[in-house]
Amino acid sequence: MTTLDISTEGEAGYRSDAVLSFEDLHVRFGTEFGTVHAVKGISLDVQPGEVVALVGESGSGKSVTSMTALGLLPSNAKVSGTIRVGDKVVGDLDLRGLRRMRGNDVAMVFQEPMTALNPVLTIGDQLTEALQLHGIAFGKLADARAAELLHMVGIPEPERRLKQYPHELSGGQRQRVVIALAISCDPKVIIADEPTTALDVTVQADILDLLRSLKDKLNTGILLITHNMGVVADMADRVAVMLKGDLVEMGTADQVLNHPQHEYTRKLLGAVPHLGSGPGQFGTSDDHAGEGVTEAVERPALDLRNLVIEYQRLGKPPFRAVDDVSFEVHKGEIVGLVGESGSGKSTIARCALGLIPAASGSVSIFGTDFGRMRKRELKDLRKRIGVVFQDPAASLNPRMPIGECIAEPLVVHQVGDATSQQERVYELLDAVELPRAAFNRYPHEMSGGQRQRVSIARALTLDPELLVADEPTSALDVSVQASVLQMFTHLQERYQFACLFVSHDLAVIDLLAHRVVVMQNGKIVEQGLRSEVLHDPREEYTKRLLAAAPVPEPGEQRRRREARHELLRSLGDQVAELDYDGGVIKSLKPGAGTGVDPHTRDGGVPGA
Repeated sequence: MTTLDISTEGEAGYRSDAVLSFEDLHVRFGTEFGTVHAVKGISLDVQPGEVVALVGESGSGKSVTSMTALGLLPSNAKVSGTIRVGDKVVGDLDLRGLRRMRGNDVAMVFQEPMTALNPVLTIGDQLTEALQLHGIAFGKLADARAAELLHMVGIPEPERRLKQYPHELSGGQRQRVVIALAISCDPKVIIADEPTTALDVTVQADILDLLRSLKDKLNTGILLITHNMGVVADMADRVAVMLKGDLVEMGTADQVLNHPQHEYTRKLLGAVPHLGSGPGQFGTSDDHAGEGVTEAVERPALDLRNLVIEYQRLGKPPFRAVDDVSFEVHKGEIVGLVGESGSGKSTIARCALGLIPAASGSVSIFGTDFGRMRKRELKDLRKRIGVVFQDPAASLNPRMPIGECIAEPLVVHQVGDATSQQERVYELLDAVELPRAAFNRYPHEMSGGQRQRVSIARALTLDPELLVADEPTSALDVSVQASVLQMFTHLQERYQFACLFVSHDLAVIDLLAHRVVVMQNGKIVEQGLRSEVLHDPREEYTKRLLAAAPVPEPGEQRRRREARHELLRSLGDQVAELDYDGGVIKSLKPGAGTGVDPHTRDGGVPGA
């Protein structure tokens, strides 16, 4: 029994006033291995001023469904059924008609902004191109409108940013540029494909406020594609759940998130870490909370003292990415390092691995100062350190089978013979719950979650005493993330390694960490036990971070959003909302997290 019930006017659930509708949509892809039926007869619509969230794991058909509305599928795709954008039937339009429709009637916010933006055109050229193509503004008026759009989405110094190229902006700023492009022509419907994946929680909260204000004041419909159930709870009026091309459940946000009927929906929601629930969310023991972890008598595995890291810039003063940071990580302890983009988290992690030097201060690994070691000593020390990078596809050699990728540290450090190395790889595949048949497979033959498990296995090859994990689950589906985190917890309890866990997901940190260190603009603003920092924060910045983190329950999330707005007002900040007059978006009144201090962070500085 599901809540799938589209009681509407017309056939197949189509309502005549819908700004976007799919009726009995089928999408098949012809491949060398046969036909892949990616979307299997779904019917769905979006009304003016409504947010419909389309959720499901990778491969469920969400993005394929959305691409049909813009006519962007490749030539090997065969589409049947009817797709309407307003009063236009997409299948009846020629190329010129599709170009007129895109932007004016329907706009897309893509997941990966670097592939959506042209790397050889300035930000200003790309914004004015859209305005001129659709006859909205030309010349200086187009330039002024482009700057206004950047201001609307919370980018500081918009006139200067117009002259910059995409690579000169941070990931979060690039995503905001893509959103500015999407709203530039005041479309009737916006398709947002994971629009906040690359954003910090505070920026995400402001972007969601912006989209909410947009749909309320312009009566714009939004089809929101996401795997973040907190975003769904915050934004969605209705929720549609997809599984392997089928629509398995649909209903209001309250119905689907609080009273799921389909087993798959219950599984998805059960896998979502919930900020405030702490350890034990996935069946781990309360002992893992680490609240009783005491400062070990022996020396810490990682000890940072007054650490300063600077980047040299040609013709300019050095950029200080990390400023006077001190904290420790002990054996058997997970320390969560959190903060917004540009706060210095990943820079600290790379310095702890010896990949970048410290300008001053010290990095001690097991009581030995990294900066005073010779090359041979460094190689011996690195045997005791494991690392899990954020993107497993980029950190695994595509030309090497999985078995060789995992065994590589053994080969580099000349540990054991071929037989013992193979046995060690099999042992690790078992530990990360991968089949031994994966030994001879290549990285591209495995899913994202499986590749991340391979990365964790490789990091544990030499039984490290210290593990540095940089956003290891940020790109994973919620169910895959849950299994990886549960596995990570069990491995940490089994091997008792010290762990520095870098993440911007506060719910994940709440699940895993014993202690938490909060970073802002290269400095520590607060640190302490997980229960103290995340449940009873002292500092204003930590309170803002926690207030902006969404939770996957609509009623609770509504209360949290209202409380966040009250907090911002009490601190003298404005809540992000649109100033709308006569069919034209005039400006954005930015919230606290929307703008980034232009004199400090988030300006595209490498490693910042």
